[in-house]
Amino acid sequence: MLVDDEVRILNFLKAKLKASGYKVVTGINGAEALEQVQNHQPDVVVLDILMPKMDGLEALKQLRTFSNVPVIVLTAKGEDSDKIKGLSLGADDYLAKPFNPDELLARIQAVLRRFEPSQVAKSLRFLSLADITIDFEKHVILVRGQEQYLTKTEWMLLGKLAQNAGRLLTYEELLTQIWGPEYRNDIQFLRTWISRLRNKLEVDPKNPKLIRTITKTGYIIDAPLS
Repeated sequence: MLVDDEVRILNFLKAKLKASGYKVVTGINGAEALEQVQNHQPDVVVLDILMPKMDGLEALKQLRTFSNVPVIVLTAKGEDSDKIKGLSLGADDYLAKPFNPDELLARIQAVLRRFEPSQVAKSLRFLSLADITIDFEKHVILVRGQEQYLTKTEWMLLGKLAQNAGRLLTYEELLTQIWGPEYRNDIQFLRTWISRLRNKLEVDPKNPKLIRTITKTGYIIDAPLS
């Protein structure tokens, strides 16, 4: 699904994606985006931020109350605050305008590959860490007895860390394995995702006990698997 209030851009991208074999639905504002997701259940959403009636950030915030569909947000060039806000609200990727349509196509393909059935569930079924219980097969996580919602990307990142409990995973390793080699140097991108996980899992996100930072290197979950 493509959502952008610039009709010329919307039509061009729609034609580009259709020529690449995708079925495409469109919307011109955030309100239409929410309605279209409910009606069509798309595999991925490309969502512009600057739109009338309801902007992309508000649409994303509401979308995440009922759907974990992968979302790529389109931000204005140089607007890092929009990128960070979008990721914090649950976006899975971002692309700054103006962009090469082939890059958008590559990002869509990368997102769809990322969310193919995960190997984590096949190799790791259950994990208990202090007051956190994770069932990877059922995609259920209990934090201090309360069920916690994770997006697909958050599940993948947590799964990679948990699967390698006791081993340091470098920034480059996590970025490459979860998002792809084109992200290997985007450390701030990874930090944003780790922060999101900590806010959902840690008693004190500013003093994390579960996902530890190894300064200038990467992250590690210390607890042994059980």
